[in-house]
Parts: sequence; structure tokens; C-alpha cells
Amino acid sequence: MTTPAPLLSLRGLSKSFGRVAAVRDLTLDVAGNEFFALLGASGSGKTTLLRMLAGFETPDTGQILLDGQDIARVAPNRRPVNLMFQSYALFPHMSVRANIAYGLEMERRPRAEIADRVAGMLSVIELDGLADRRPDQLSGGQRQRVALARALIKRPRLLLLDEPLGALDKKLRAAMQLELKRLQHEVGITFIVVTHDQDEALVMADRIAIMKDGRLLQCGTPHEVYEHPVDRFAADFIGVMNFIDAGGGRTLAIRPERIRLFPDTADTTTDGRVIARAYHGLDLQLHVQTALSPRPLLVRLTSDAADRRPVAEGDAVTLGWNHADTRTFTEENAR
Repeated sequence: MTTPAPLLSLRGLSKSFGRVAAVRDLTLDVAGNEFFALLGASGSGKTTLLRMLAGFETPDTGQILLDGQDIARVAPNRRPVNLMFQSYALFPHMSVRANIAYGLEMERRPRAEIADRVAGMLSVIELDGLADRRPDQLSGGQRQRVALARALIKRPRLLLLDEPLGALDKKLRAAMQLELKRLQHEVGITFIVVTHDQDEALVMADRIAIMKDGRLLQCGTPHEVYEHPVDRFAADFIGVMNFIDAGGGRTLAIRPERIRLFPDTADTTTDGRVIARAYHGLDLQLHVQTALSPRPLLVRLTSDAADRRPVAEGDAVTLGWNHADTRTFTEENAR
């Protein structure tokens, strides 16, 4: 069985601004109908990469191959790519229907086609009954869906999203993460989303690319980048990680949820004392001081586990974990 050709192929892509290298020799493939996340701290190069894909920046070297055609020097309005900004940029004086139809009207599509495609998109975003409202009469989540519909109605081969949920509150943001996945699956268009929010990337993406200093550090499924980080930076950047100095330039890393309290069996055990508790509703996070590290170890317990064996600040506890749940990093791969 042959592997289908990727929709998007980046080959040796680089971009500098003066002496600052924003993106360095980046090579990456993105499949058709994939939800792909670019994740990194400020200055990692993810936004510059997105702008090159959109056509707002021209790479110094390298290729941007979309369906096999190099679009690196094609004007933004000449490439089948759409970019949705964090601000949504809806026209305040226009109705929902008019906002969604705007791109098709600029292309001078027939009225019947526009009406039919807008009706279909209103159904996809589940706002059929609000088509005549203006943006200021909508909730934040509804405005976000209208902005998505306006970007999708032109049927781009690739939709780029720059921090699309950044303006929403925490509860609505969580709901819209699932909504974005539903919409992407329903319309069958490749999404590339730029975010600094690790949880957001883990929830939404089929694959995640972690960027650091303009380079591609790691690319894989959410499970791969979370459970098998390639170095200490990646381990520390995705989720929460405990680091323990093992000597000889080696550092052990273990996730808080992999550490058990008062284990019946474990490959490694250590005694400690609870110095702080943080209750999050679904789970309880303990800060436990041990002889293994000057920094307390973080232990994450489910609410059920915490109820079965309650512990308080100052309590002596035994922690345990298995070798399979640890990762070892050396000074070399930490660099």
C-alpha cells in the first residue's frame, strides 16, 4: 500500500530579519485533512512560519510545496490558502449572512451559488437561526464560528489559524476546542493552527510540531510528544514534568500522574513529606519534599484516589513509580 503524497511539504525553509534567524532550515510534511498544530514559546518562529504559508512573508531559502506546486513566491490572493486571525475581524455593520458571503461576493460568484453555499455553511456552524444578527449580538463562541465560516466558504486547500481561541474565556475555550475539531472533520480541510497553549494543541491536533529557536524540535502525535519527548526542553514544554538529577550528567524525568502514593509495588520508591496541596476539582496535586531533589516532586492524584487515602500538609508519604514511566536525558540532548 503506497502512502499518499502530503498536501503540504516544506523543504529547507529559512527566514531571517536582519541578524535574527526566525526560521532555520525547516523541513516538514502535512497530510491532507490533517489538523496540525505549531507549538512553541514566543520567538520560536511559529508565527513567521504561518505568515510564510499565508504569503505575507517570503522565505530567504527553501520551498513551500502545496499539492506539489511551489507557492513560496506566489501572492497571498493567488494561493488556495486562507488565514483566520485571532481578532476574527468581522465587519460590525454586516449581518452574519453577509459576513460569511463577503469573500464569494468579492469573487463575483452567481447569487444563487452564494446563497446556497452560505446556507450550507450556516448549517455546518449551527447558526441557521442567527443569520440576520450582527456580530455585536453574538457571543464570543458564535463570533468565532462566523469567522471560521467566512474563511472556509471559499474552500481553501489549507486553513491557517493564528491563536484562534486566544480571545475566549477558559470555559468557552475548552468547548470551542472540540467545536474546531468537529468543523475540521466535517468540512475535510487541512487546518494548521499556531498556539502557545499546550493543552489546546494536545486536545485538537492530529499531530504537533514543537518549534524552538526557529528549528523543528519534534513532530508527532499528541501521545508521542507527551510520552516520548526528544529532549529536556520538549519534556518541560509539554505538560508538567518532574526532573531528578541522577548524576553523571543524567537527568530523570517523570510525569506527576505516573507517581503513585503508598504503592503496593514499584521499581523505585522514596519517602517524603507533603509541603503543599492544590485541589483542582478533577484531581489533587501534591508537592512532596524528598531527598531525591531540592525541588519538591509534583504528584497528581485523581479525586477518587485522594478520597481513598487522604493526606494533609505535613504528612509523611511514600512515593513510587516504575522504570517504564521515566525518561532519561543527558547533558548532550538537553542542549
